Amino acid sequence: MTYMNYKRVLSAVAVFTFLSTNAFAAKYKVDQAHSNVDFTIRHLVSKVNGSFKDYTGEFDFDEAKGDMLKDIKFNIKTASVDTRNEKRDEHLRSPDFFDSQKYPSITFDGKKVTKTGKNKFKVVGDITMHGVTKPATFDVEYLGTAKNMMGETTAGFTATAKLDRKDFGIIWNKAMDKGGAVLGDEVTVNLNVEAVKEGSKEEAKK
Repeated sequence: MTYMNYKRVLSAVAVFTFLSTNAFAAKYKVDQAHSNVDFTIRHLVSKVNGSFKDYTGEFDFDEAKGDMLKDIKFNIKTASVDTRNEKRDEHLRSPDFFDSQKYPSITFDGKKVTKTGKNKFKVVGDITMHGVTKPATFDVEYLGTAKNMMGETTAGFTATAKLDRKDFGIIWNKAMDKGGAVLGDEVTVNLNVEAVKEGSKEEAKK
């Protein structure tokens, strides 16, 4: 085999490998009506839950293999924060916390996916919040795939991560009379996601 033919064979193998790995991956977009983006933080001696109501998300997913492959992206609107207390929500939108006018979005850009078990993954990527970008790791579980009421292919996931709000320059706090602080620094992020496969409604009609 000549050198040129050898290079052609290697190129063909590389293309085949790429196509076989990605041919069945499809774009999925998060269905906001059936998903949740929640967080929990310590307050005094208990914990307070909150959520964001306005967000988008998408990723490539191979249903046959049960693997997420690439292009995992989320965009969360900070002004949509909801803790079921309007006064507190206004404070969270202020410069003391998210500073929603200056930083209207929290984004996540997935960089690496590692399979850790059956239907379980670690997703490593960059979170940008409050003008600061830091790495974060989400523990993700794939829950299954089904057809929704519209006949579209829908995949379900949960994802959890722990963040230190001070890493993002969100440092507001108050000291308690007997020591300690009103708020904790660690924030637990929990996502419950239903995502719809692009074009699956049209596929169902064929």
